[in-house]
Amino acid sequence: MNKEWKKCIRYGVTIFLVYLCIYYWEGLINIFRLILGASSPLIVGAVIAYVVNILMSFYEKYYFPKKKTGTLHKSRRVVCMIASFLTLVLIVALVIGLVVPQLISCVKVILAEFPGLFDKLIDLAEKYDLLSEDMVAKVKGIEWESKISGILKAFTTGVGNVLTLVITTVTSIFSWFVSILMSVIFAIYLLLDKEKISAQVNKLTKCYLSEKVYKKLIHVKNVFNNCFHNYIVGQCIEAVIIGVLCTLGMLILRIPYATMVGALIAFTALIPIFGAYIGAITAAFMIMTVSPVKAVIFIIFIIILQQLEGNLIYPKVVGSSVGLPGIWVLAAVTVGGGVMGIVGMLAGVPIIAGIYKLLKDDVNNRYEAQKVKKK
Repeated sequence: MNKEWKKCIRYGVTIFLVYLCIYYWEGLINIFRLILGASSPLIVGAVIAYVVNILMSFYEKYYFPKKKTGTLHKSRRVVCMIASFLTLVLIVALVIGLVVPQLISCVKVILAEFPGLFDKLIDLAEKYDLLSEDMVAKVKGIEWESKISGILKAFTTGVGNVLTLVITTVTSIFSWFVSILMSVIFAIYLLLDKEKISAQVNKLTKCYLSEKVYKKLIHVKNVFNNCFHNYIVGQCIEAVIIGVLCTLGMLILRIPYATMVGALIAFTALIPIFGAYIGAITAAFMIMTVSPVKAVIFIIFIIILQQLEGNLIYPKVVGSSVGLPGIWVLAAVTVGGGVMGIVGMLAGVPIIAGIYKLLKDDVNNRYEAQKVKKK
């Protein structure tokens, strides 16, 4: 009788909690968003720590791995962590140093050459009777230099109160800087005590969960950890491959900005499948300032290279590294990008790979169990 009453009370409490969740759904969502916003530096810090840990583990394999005592052993974690952060900073700084100055100069050239280029296009349209005489007269009457100057002036001075705009911008930058600083500090704490924190989490879950649930949870964690680790490594390898191929192809075709565009394509290729196209659009504008014909050749070349990368290199390098067939890699990127944008593109493949691995193992285990029962 007591067991029946306990079961009824449990069901009653569950139904009541479900009712509260439905009735106060908006309030719960707002509370969840508030908690998520407040903890976002910690979440970002955990992501930074996870990525840096991949490099740090690599460095720890070669930085006096056999030393168990002494100064070298004590310095191992700190030295490898600093080397990992410096490696990431140097890579980002190298890409920015190669791309940004050239991009700024190309934008200046485009703005300076735009009126003349537009007049040439109008003359070409007039020559082949693509526009009426009234339309040509109206378009030629536009003073493009004054229009562009007005747009730049409005962009630089802003609309409304300039002081308010400056204060808002400075506040946003300061807030962003503080959040990033907190994230990096939290990541450093996680990296320095990663074994201790992992042991504490395992101990906590083992105390409050049954042995069966604990083992399943550990298995799920290991599967997703392997998928994310292999995916990040594979994605970086793929980005280097397409960057090198792009640079070599541009050098062979004698297209300008080969090294800079290769670095840009490699950096944007970290976004699965579609990233290289984003870099290609920017690169095409840069090349167009030197030679429109070379820009067309580059666009044709990058489309062929992207097809090669998307259909052969990416599924083989990234898909095989996470154990996910090529068609599911494409599906994960498409669905993830549609749901969460760039973040969804980046996280979609390892998440789907983890689900695919767990489902595959469960189906195989059930199938084997059914075969044993039939015997």
